Amino acid sequence: MIKKLTVLLAVLAAATVLTGWGASSAVAAPAKVFLGGGSGILVLKGGNSASACTLTTIGRSKTNKLIGITAGHCGKPGQKVYSETFQDRGQAGVITYSASDLDVAIIEFDAAKVVPLRTVRGVTIRTIDTRPIGFPTVACKQGRTTGNTCGLAWFSEGSAHFSQICVIEGDSGSPVVVGDRLIGMVNAYYFLGCIGPETGTNIAPILKRVGSLPQYGSFRPI
Repeated sequence: MIKKLTVLLAVLAAATVLTGWGASSAVAAPAKVFLGGGSGILVLKGGNSASACTLTTIGRSKTNKLIGITAGHCGKPGQKVYSETFQDRGQAGVITYSASDLDVAIIEFDAAKVVPLRTVRGVTIRTIDTRPIGFPTVACKQGRTTGNTCGLAWFSEGSAHFSQICVIEGDSGSPVVVGDRLIGMVNAYYFLGCIGPETGTNIAPILKRVGSLPQYGSFRPI
């Protein structure tokens, strides 16, 4: 679910390094960007367009890199990532990996700029639960478009789950939680937004994929 939009001029301006302004040679500390599971992100597509998606979670890899996870269709390796809320503070990260089979992407963030959050609005992620969800569990999500919504989980099949959580365009990548346990992400919906079933990837295959990449080795949420 990709939503095209015009990126504010401030985003592009923030990416430009200004030199020779004033006599001081001191380098200002970068303005902080606050991001966590449920934060809205913008992935630059070229020109003045971007995809609006949602960050699933943020944390550290085994190699101690600050990384985040979102839906794979949100972007491709090399594309720049901005916070939707703090887009005027410049680039927050870059997509380094994307796979269509799990519809998952990995973002490597600038650890000097990005402050990871455990809680974003209606969702707090304290731990990960790799057990697949099914009826009659109630699961919730935090998305940049529809916010915090909950619904009945129907079943899990292979790497995917199916639920009645309300999602529409822009909610791709939203963390799916049961309580404060992350169990997966939002990837799509069937038929009609917030009416047709939601489907997404469970967290277990996502963690396995991240762990298989030598540059990361594993993932643990903040």
